[in-house]
Amino acid sequence: MTADDGHIGTTHIGSLPRPPELLDLLTNRQAGEAVDPDEWDATVADATRDVVERQVETGLDAINNGEQSRVSFNWYVADRLSGIDGTQETELWADLQEFPSYAEETFKTDVIDLSEHPVVDGAIEYTGREEAEAEIDEFVDALDEVGRDASDAFMTAASPSVVTATHVDEHYGDYEEYLSAVAEAMKTEYELVADAGLTLQIDAPELLTVGHTAAYADEPLEAAKDATRLHVEALNEALANVPAEQVRLHTCWGSYEGPHHLDTDLAEMLPLIYEADITGLSVEQANPRHQHEYRAFAEHPVPDGWTLIPGVVDVKTNVIDHPETIADRLERVADAVDDGTPIVAAPDCGFGTQAGLGMVDPEIAWAKLAALVEGAEIASGRLA
Repeated sequence: MTADDGHIGTTHIGSLPRPPELLDLLTNRQAGEAVDPDEWDATVADATRDVVERQVETGLDAINNGEQSRVSFNWYVADRLSGIDGTQETELWADLQEFPSYAEETFKTDVIDLSEHPVVDGAIEYTGREEAEAEIDEFVDALDEVGRDASDAFMTAASPSVVTATHVDEHYGDYEEYLSAVAEAMKTEYELVADAGLTLQIDAPELLTVGHTAAYADEPLEAAKDATRLHVEALNEALANVPAEQVRLHTCWGSYEGPHHLDTDLAEMLPLIYEADITGLSVEQANPRHQHEYRAFAEHPVPDGWTLIPGVVDVKTNVIDHPETIADRLERVADAVDDGTPIVAAPDCGFGTQAGLGMVDPEIAWAKLAALVEGAEIASGRLA
């Protein structure tokens, strides 16, 4: 994920803007309307090829398929897991509950309503092998067309605990049993990605967002830590057959423009996250609520052999981060970590984590990624 000469590489965090014609099809599929399979396949293939080509043109080092065919970074699993049917209204996060007039319209899009969560009403099993293999094959084909190898690429997958955090259990009745069932099911997807030679990115925002969820906001910090310990253990079980060298993990405080004043401190949670069987860690550092937390990496050094992937571009504003600002953020992180810890620059989160909920204009998103590449070059020169 980084060059041997100390050059700061670049990547992003999974989701990228989807074209309007694909958003229309995703909207129809989400509404339960029939979509012509040939039109779907052709539209997804075109979008995947285009987004791969644009990443290369932008100068990103580690690229992916932009999650083009997925309705969201987590809810796509409804197409790959059994036992999920219908939705149920859920409680807003605690920080948003304190500002109800703002929160009321924040989580609704033309494609999905994030105030409603899918419901698990049957046994969870992995039934999406065919769809997962098709997504992988489509991506590998697009890589071939631009002359990129799988070793330069990654594919995202939802963590077991983000699935359980965002799907209401009406079947198991016991949280640990539910979590274990999801972990066992998601093993299949993780292994398919790794077997294709791709880096597997686990999307696990819940490892940090747990502190401001309604269930834990009024609980002592240790209760949130216990939840994160349990979630990391479940993830490790699901990754049992995947080499740690092929796994990077993304965690954050939630990719939404909200107050975030109840977020957990990174320094409190890092030691727990370090127990994950991974070798790459992506954490927000451009988010204005958390820009000071580069110090946490000095207090809790990144494990030997790991690559740190700090977020140095904000994904919640249409302001294009200045390359010099990006370089400053990278330098702060580099000064905090131990010498020899590889750093790869990235945005805080994805630019299209939920289809239709684009906080950043698509063309501005690409301009931000171009600024990321330029900022990484500046920081590489300064740190050489």
